[in-house]
Amino acid sequence: MAQCELVELGFGDVLCEAGDPIRHVYFPTASFISLISVVDKGSNLEVGLVGAEGMLGSSLLLGVGVSSLCALVQGAGPALRMEATQFSRELKRSAPVRERLNLYLYVLITQLTQMAACARYHLVEARLARWLLMTRDRAQSNEFRLTQEFLAYMLGVRRAGITRAASQLQQRRLIAYSRGKMRILDARGLEGVSCECYASAAQMYARVMA
Repeated sequence: MAQCELVELGFGDVLCEAGDPIRHVYFPTASFISLISVVDKGSNLEVGLVGAEGMLGSSLLLGVGVSSLCALVQGAGPALRMEATQFSRELKRSAPVRERLNLYLYVLITQLTQMAACARYHLVEARLARWLLMTRDRAQSNEFRLTQEFLAYMLGVRRAGITRAASQLQQRRLIAYSRGKMRILDARGLEGVSCECYASAAQMYARVMA
């Protein structure tokens, strides 16, 4: 903690691009970060989400100092930041820190593979419900800033598909959406609509990190 500095992350900030050297690691405290796979110049897909439960820069645990994903701030707020070189020194110095973060790395890798499979096999409405619940957990609020363009970007689908899925969720009175603001009205109902990936990820985290 003494080696970290408190920073404020802004919505839409790009902390690193795929292929960039990792200069800092981030521990969000009341912010959250999307991990985005860039398929090509016109296609992107969110494959992971990092909030107060985790960290950005975990590949340093494997001795890899280059980012494989784009890191985009999805929820503005504070985070703790440490220089990558100092973080690597702390890993060598503290076995308990290294062991704990290795568990998180396993959880993150599982999340990445699960979300990639989710994008391939699950319907947009179920994926949207899952995504909203994951965002709610990391925002620690039922209300957050959001646009349909951003949702389409995150889920790798056309905006028309997001519009249809969001309308269906609104008709069921699970969410309320207007002017770039999303509000979850019925979290339990939304869990019922969501694909099983949401519950599976939560159970994995609880089991491994307990």
